[in-house]
Amino acid sequence: MSMLKSLEQLQAEGEAALRAIASAAALPDWYHAYLGRKGKLTEVLRGLGALTPEERPAAGKAGNAVKEALEHAFAARQDALREAELNASLASGQVDVTLPGRPVAPGHLHVTTRMLRRYRDIFAGMGFQVYESPEVETDENNFGLLNIPPYHPARDMWDTFWVNDQVVLRTHTSPGQIRCMKESHPNPIRVILPGKVYRYEQVTPRSEHQFFQIEGLVVGRNIRITDLVGTMREFANQMYGQGRKLRVRSSYFPFTEPSIEIDIDCVLCKAAGCRVCKYTSWLEIAGAGMVHPTVLRNGGYDPEQWSGFAFGLGVERPALQFHGIQDIRYFYTNDLRFLRQF
Repeated sequence: MSMLKSLEQLQAEGEAALRAIASAAALPDWYHAYLGRKGKLTEVLRGLGALTPEERPAAGKAGNAVKEALEHAFAARQDALREAELNASLASGQVDVTLPGRPVAPGHLHVTTRMLRRYRDIFAGMGFQVYESPEVETDENNFGLLNIPPYHPARDMWDTFWVNDQVVLRTHTSPGQIRCMKESHPNPIRVILPGKVYRYEQVTPRSEHQFFQIEGLVVGRNIRITDLVGTMREFANQMYGQGRKLRVRSSYFPFTEPSIEIDIDCVLCKAAGCRVCKYTSWLEIAGAGMVHPTVLRNGGYDPEQWSGFAFGLGVERPALQFHGIQDIRYFYTNDLRFLRQF
């Protein structure tokens, strides 16, 4: 039998076999049997080498035509079977494409973002604006211009992530003070500086190597420490409820003088003593102080004419207290079982 006759019979046989297939699941077997690398068409075309040079062009052309026809027939049968199966499924009620899809649950704000916005709203009511500064800082801004030169022992207070000899991941939001003063000079300042900070610390249920801070900075004429205490008292009343008791303790920060820490009576145990307040009846809410004259001068302000105060507030720990969360690490593990609670 000639090759042309064999190809003609193969095409008729293949098309008849396709028409006999009743399920789309059986189509791959047909494809491998007729058009696969070891299929019937390949077997027939292997005989091209036995033909005379004059016969080969016609046979090769016929082989390509048969392959094209079978592929077209395969695609058409595949579409027809899939449509038939879909119609049968619709008729049996298994799938109703007219029904609305399953609702997608909307996202929501992270618990720390909600806390940051709460801070922002409270301080906006006291006339503070938001100033944003970069998380990657120079050593000069993070330490030097904040009255912490390279030899200063206070650098041991911060375990620093160094990018290189001159660049760090900021260890606190205080370098934003320098940037803000340089941009605002010679005008008064009343801003908060929210942002994430980084410290090379051991991760525990109550401490992380990355966390949020809220820095506050006020610069003006005749600013006194009583203004600072009054601001912190108003913040505590709005954040934790009216009638909060405030305690001021002396402290030390290189960029403030004098330096203080602010405590409030424990809102969880009503000053009776509990594990959160370490049975002291007091919760620390802020480190603060009057801006050091050197820092004012580095920011472009004459400390003989200008004064100011600064404060730093945590974000995650108040969130722990408000929501009764036992482990700060939950905030950044991306566990949806935790995040969906807030």
